[in-house]
Parts: sequence; structure tokens; C-alpha cells
Amino acid sequence: MGGKILFTATVDYHFKAFHLPYMQWFKDQGWEVHVAANGGIILPAVDRKYTIPIQRSPFSPKNIGAYVKLKRILDEEKYDIVHCHTPVGGLLTRLAGKNARTKGTKIIYTAHGFHFYKGAPLKNWLIYYPIEKSMLRYTDCLITINKEDYRLAKERFHMIHIEHVHGVGVDTTKFISLEKSEKVKLKKSLGYQPDDFLLFYAAEFNQNKNQQFLLHALSTLNQDRGNVKLLLAGEGPLLESCKSQAEKLGIREHVRFLGFQENIQTWTQASDAAVASSFREGLPVNVMESMACGLPVVAVENRGHRELVQHDKTGWTVAPGDIHTFCSKLTFLMNQAEVREELGANGRQLVVSTYSTEKVLGEKRLIYELFMEKEEDTKWMVH
Repeated sequence: MGGKILFTATVDYHFKAFHLPYMQWFKDQGWEVHVAANGGIILPAVDRKYTIPIQRSPFSPKNIGAYVKLKRILDEEKYDIVHCHTPVGGLLTRLAGKNARTKGTKIIYTAHGFHFYKGAPLKNWLIYYPIEKSMLRYTDCLITINKEDYRLAKERFHMIHIEHVHGVGVDTTKFISLEKSEKVKLKKSLGYQPDDFLLFYAAEFNQNKNQQFLLHALSTLNQDRGNVKLLLAGEGPLLESCKSQAEKLGIREHVRFLGFQENIQTWTQASDAAVASSFREGLPVNVMESMACGLPVVAVENRGHRELVQHDKTGWTVAPGDIHTFCSKLTFLMNQAEVREELGANGRQLVVSTYSTEKVLGEKRLIYELFMEKEEDTKWMVH
């Protein structure tokens, strides 16, 4: 007989982007699926949706009201499992679920990239590490999505259930690589010439994602050749300033600001290489989707990029701020079509074998099933 699960996050787009296959899996097992987050998106495979005013800033006073609403829901609904995501959504859910846990509710938290990590600013360790450690007492299972976070958690956190899964999964039947002739047709349909070299990056325009670095790199690349184009998908607070920067650098006609894209795979498949410039990542979906489409990747060094982008196999990572090396790697790719194809094929193979939705669902299923069995003393590991 099915049970009842609640998924929580700061915003409901998080569910649409990353968790629908796992919600559907619970429905297929006969479970009732609820979600709670900020936003008005209608989600499939959901029996009940609660709109909660969770704010991204942990210091927003609106989070007090969000906590009160979450606590009432958790106390009244008597969930078997609660799976919480995102830093603030995870914090509020675990605080609100203290009473529910005494009555049998199991709370799982997925860390999509700790804010404290090797090389992180000291303030991140002073603020986020104590918060995360204190929340462990209200957590039945901590899931990490990259190896560095998993090792850190095992070393520093003393709890039984610390698990590692390979991200949130990529639909490798949707994100596929195209034959050369098909890519040319797609380029033309989007307004580009066959010899235009398209660089792709999908990310929110914020300080962490660092699109300014890519604009400077594009300016450098086009000093020698004018056929390099940069496709930037996404929205965010720094979008307008990036548009202004492109104008000042004289590259506005070489940059396409795509905004939010429902069919992001179209632009990914049309591109020749993926670029990634963020300072911090857990395990970036944008990079995995690009690799699934057969694109080589040149990325700024961080733990999430480092885990996916294997030197001379799927692409390269370069030191933050090193535009010279970044541009030299891209220039090499422009001049070496065979290398592009080889790196892209390797990336596609890696995502299919390790990071696909099918593979990640298998990993999550093992975790979910053991909590669904309600065996308090079950010993299990699924690394």
C-alpha cells in the first residue's frame, strides 16, 4: 500500500527542472505526492501543491511565515517521507519537521553543493558550515551530488546515512548529439552560417555564474576571427548589465541573449562547444546537458566542473580568471574538428553511463525504498 511524500524547495521551478521523474516514480509506486515551495507553476505527477513564501535569503522576515506554514503542513499531513532541497528550503523544512520526525516521518535532504568547500571564502565556513552541521540532528539521510562534498560530509559529519548520487539526472533521450549535416541545418534555421563557431552557456545571470568572463573571452577570440558567437540562455539580476558590457566591448552582434528557453536542447545541439564560467558549482546540469549533446567543454575550475570535465577526454578546466588559457583551448577546438568530435563523444558516453536520469533514478530508488520499508534499524549503503 502506498504512502505519502512531500518534496520541498525554495522555488517550485526547482521541481520542474530536476525532480519530475522521481515524483512520477513515487506515483507509479502508488504513493501520494505533495510539494511545497514558492511559485505558481502547475506540476504533473503532483496530488497537492502548497505555495509557501520561502525566500532565497535566509535573513528575509518572510521566512518566518514560511516556517509556520510548513510546520502546520508537516504536523497535519503525517508524511512518511519528506525530501527537501535547496539551502533555505532545506533549512526551514528540517526545522519545521522536528515534531513530525518524532511521529515517524523520515526527512531526506539533498545538498546540491555545499557553500563551504575547499577554497571557499572563510565567511562561508563561518556561516554555512555550523548551520548545516546543526541541522543533521533533524535529518535522517543526507544526499550529496559530487564526490568532494561526499568526502567532506563523511569526514566531518557524524551520522549513519550519508549518501552520494550522481546529480539530478539528464534525459539522454532528449539531449542527444546531431550528425554534422543535421547540425548545419539547425544552425541555418537559427540564423547562423555553417562556419559560425557557436559557444553555449545556460545559467542564471548572477554574480556566481560570471557571464562577464565569457564576454571578455569572446572579445579576445574575435580579435583574430569574427565568426565566434556566444549563446547565453537564462535570466537574472545581471542580465542587463551583461548586455551593456557586450555593447562596451563591441561584441553585441556576436552575443545572443536567449532568455528563458523551454527547448534548451535546440540551442545546445546547434552549438559547437560548451563553456562554463561559474565560481561555484555542485554538479552543474547545464554542463551535463551539453555533454549529452556531444559538445566538448571548456570551463572555469571548480569542484562541479572538475568532476565532469576530464582533461583531454571531455574538455578542459582552467584557473579562474585565466582568459588566455581559456581562449587558447577554444581556438584549438575551432581548428581541430576531429578533436571536437572525440571529446564530445566521450562526454556523451560519460553522461549516458553515469549521469542519466535512468542511472540516477536507480541510485535514488535504493535510498527511497529503504525508507519506504520503514525499517528503523536497516543497515544500508549505496555509494
